[in-house]
Amino acid sequence: MAYETIDFKTEGGIARLTLNRPDRLNSFTVQMHEEVADALSDLGDARVLVLTGAGRAFCAGQDLNDRAVAPGEDIDLGESLEKRYNPLIKTLTGLPMPVIARVNGVAAGAGANIALACDIVIAARSAKFIQSFANLGLIPDSGGTWVLPRLVGQARALAIALTGEPVTAERAAEWGMIWKAVDDEALDGEVDALASKFASAPTQGLAAIKAAIRSGWSRSFDDQLQHERESQRTVGFSGDYKEGVAAFMEKRPPRFTGQ
Repeated sequence: MAYETIDFKTEGGIARLTLNRPDRLNSFTVQMHEEVADALSDLGDARVLVLTGAGRAFCAGQDLNDRAVAPGEDIDLGESLEKRYNPLIKTLTGLPMPVIARVNGVAAGAGANIALACDIVIAARSAKFIQSFANLGLIPDSGGTWVLPRLVGQARALAIALTGEPVTAERAAEWGMIWKAVDDEALDGEVDALASKFASAPTQGLAAIKAAIRSGWSRSFDDQLQHERESQRTVGFSGDYKEGVAAFMEKRPPRFTGQ
């Protein structure tokens, strides 16, 4: 597929997907959904994904000018979630690799929750997270009602969702909503350093960590202990584990292959 609304490239084990409709603050259309889904369906030999937006925004959510949500028409928004947003969130959370959100500007509506669906969020200090749904008579979607209370607690989640007030990147970091806020000029360096680290890390182990923590919400403590046992058994047979132990014993840097 020739992409018109995104930029996508993979190099050195790092896949970079950039939402590229800067004139519309990278808001989603049906076409963008299709292109993002296509890119994520084949990440090749990538061992980490960086998701970001072009220009001055990360993503402003749904483009209300798109034909799928044209004003004045009766539109089944549940169908839009079922066909497009929910599969996207499930894909991001289920990828067997770390996913880094590089939040370079405003992340609003579904755009905010797409960022929060990523495993690690690094935001420029000028960035803001806005749950703008209430202003349109809607509820937070794209996992927002699930993830927000778990990140910041019910009181803050309710206030963020009901008021629609912007949350600055610094406050989001203070509240544990994101990993960190950095100076705007330091954003690329922070993201690139972390992506490079993951690209040379033991990929199977990182994928297992991600899966265990994300799925742990649905298990009892005893069940989680059993999950840890089975997962540890699996990664314990990996080549990267053997390399990690050998490197430690030989006092040298490990050379992980992701296998």
